Order: sequence, then C-alpha cells, then structure tokens
Amino acid sequence: MNFLTLKQRHRELRDGFPQALSLRIHRALSWLQRAEQEPEDDDARFIFLWIAFNAAYAHELPDNMHFSETRLFYRFLSRLIENDQEQRLYKIVWNEFPNSIRLLLDNPYVFQPFWEHKKGIIEEAEWREKFKRSKASAYRALGKMDTRKVLLVIFERLYVLRNQLFHGSATWNGRVNREQLKYATDLLGQLVPAIITILLDSGSQVWGDPRYPVVD
Repeated sequence: MNFLTLKQRHRELRDGFPQALSLRIHRALSWLQRAEQEPEDDDARFIFLWIAFNAAYAHELPDNMHFSETRLFYRFLSRLIENDQEQRLYKIVWNEFPNSIRLLLDNPYVFQPFWEHKKGIIEEAEWREKFKRSKASAYRALGKMDTRKVLLVIFERLYVLRNQLFHGSATWNGRVNREQLKYATDLLGQLVPAIITILLDSGSQVWGDPRYPVVD
C-alpha cells in the first residue's frame, strides 16, 4: 500500500468515519506522502515516516518513557493487532525478522541502555545484560507468534533512533552508524502504511480524539 492507494480508500470511506479518526488518517497520509518523496534521503524519510506514525497514534510520547511502559501505546498496538484481519503486522514481523528486525535487535546503537553506559549512568555489564535479555525476549515472542511483544521491542529501538534525529544528536547524511537508519527506515516504511490500512478497515470504531484537533 502506498499513499495514492490509501488516499483513494480514505476518500471513499471517510464520510462514514468518526471525525477524529478521519483526521488522524488524513494527517498520517499527508506525512506518508512526504516520506515517499524522499527515496534517496533516509534521514528525511525516517523523520516523515515517524511523524506519520505519530499522527496515526495521536498521543504524545515523552522522551523519557520506554514504549513498554506506556500504557496508551500498548493499548493502541493491541487494538491494531486485534483489528488486523489480514495479519499485516504479523506478516511484516515474520518476513522482516531475518532482515531489518534482526539487525536492529543486534545493533547496540539503537538500544538506550548502551547510551546510558556511555554517559556513565550504568556499568558496561548492566547494559550488556539488558541487551541480552531484550533480544531473548523478542526471539521468545516471535516463537510464540506474539506480534505485539516483538513490535514493542522494535519500537523501543526505533524510538532511540527517533530521539537521535529529532534532537540533533546525529548528522544529516553522516557516514557514521548509517546501517541502523536504513534498516529502521525500510521497516517503518512497511509498518506505517499497514497501520493506516488497519485504521481504514476499522472505521466504525472509536479510536479517541487527537491531542491537537483542528481549530477554525
């Protein structure tokens, strides 16, 4: 699914949607469209894809919170999976685990405790143990077909990368640590259209109001 296909579906269905849901989808689609205009710039594409995701999620995620500790996000992800009749998210996890997901899990630069060690907050042994447990948890979840748990771990990694870019802690088009950005961008480029599709398929449900509604 790309922007044009999803936009056409939204036009066909939006009159029957709650206004708040239609606004979420409209905003998410606008940023997905912008992301698709940057096929050669992974920095820009990741940023626009993340904004598209956040528009669909429509809740604030504080910088100092882990996704697994955020009940709103957990509930949102649970609802997506419950309404994912075509198992789009599961298929992405299954197909991408040998590729971008595994590589992200194995990459310490998108694991927050690694940076806490570099700042002197925790010891090396502690971040390595946490890293080991996090990977093991994701692999166990995959074995149990627990898509939600795998995605929680993955989004925690993506969120570290998000913070690096949004807070200017990375150089645009820099040569250092580009591998994880490419993997993350490719993965997010699949997840965001899937999430929008699930919202389109669940238009009769109430997904809650956006934090910033349209004001005339």
